[in-house]
Amino acid sequence: MTPQPQPQPPFSAAAPSYPVPASEPGHGRITAADIRDAAAVTLVVGVAGVLLGVLWAWLAPRMQFVSNGQAVFLSDTESEARIGADGTFFLLAAGLGVLSAVATFLWRRRGGVPLVIGLALGSGFASLVGWRLGLRLGPARDVAVAAAEAGKGVPFDAPLQLLAHGVLLVWPMVAILVHLGMTALWAPREVVAAPGFSWGGVYPPAHVHAGPGPAAPAKPRNQAEPEPPR
Repeated sequence: MTPQPQPQPPFSAAAPSYPVPASEPGHGRITAADIRDAAAVTLVVGVAGVLLGVLWAWLAPRMQFVSNGQAVFLSDTESEARIGADGTFFLLAAGLGVLSAVATFLWRRRGGVPLVIGLALGSGFASLVGWRLGLRLGPARDVAVAAAEAGKGVPFDAPLQLLAHGVLLVWPMVAILVHLGMTALWAPREVVAAPGFSWGGVYPPAHVHAGPGPAAPAKPRNQAEPEPPR
């Protein structure tokens, strides 16, 4: 008789186990520290709007008027200074959006919804501050007074204007996109357990180590095969 193969013992808890990373306590919950961090980001980024206003008033191209004593006209009708002011604001807001996003990520790498909301609110407020401050720091808003002071036929700087108000959204949009991209690429990963799963179990699961089932009994060598019915 050929010896029968013995069935493999089922997988038991004594099998080798592998370490499983544990999740951090409180994961997924908004804490008071998260709220404080978001408020700090909103305040600091909002105050940075002062820098936007100063740079815009300084770097924006100047559009000039000229007076004939009765009316005020553009000194150069082909000048691109009118749209140049919008372009300058766009570039400055985009650059400051990148800087604020990078600074926020380096300060708090873990990210989180409150931090993103704080960054968005602070960036939007900073754009408004930069716009209004730039208008005040630019040339005089009273064109009639400026024309009288300049005199007849003498060009003078026109007030700074922002024609495309959509550029006010550039800073918050760039800041959010850059921050989310950096968080997705370089933020520390956190392992979260599935519902009903215990970290104290054994990994891999039992079916990975389970051996093959019992083999079919071998037939005796001298037993003749039954003939098929005719």
